[in-house]
Amino acid sequence: MSALTPIRILTVDDHPLFRSGIAALLATQPDMSLVAEASNGREAVQQFRAHRVLMECKGVQLFRVSVTC
Repeated sequence: MSALTPIRILTVDDHPLFRSGIAALLATQPDMSLVAEASNGREAVQQFRAHRVLMECKGVQLFRVSVTC
């Protein structure tokens, strides 16, 4: 039986403590891998381009435009 490829995750939030908590939670999940963190939309796009992760947005302010995807 081969191991499955973990889900690659990029977290984005402007609160470092929240990102830290999410990172700690994800570290306990063998099928998930936190590959990058960002504190705003601009950083998120840069990190997304670098890591090509699955992206889900919830009410993100991105370049003066509210984004929901």
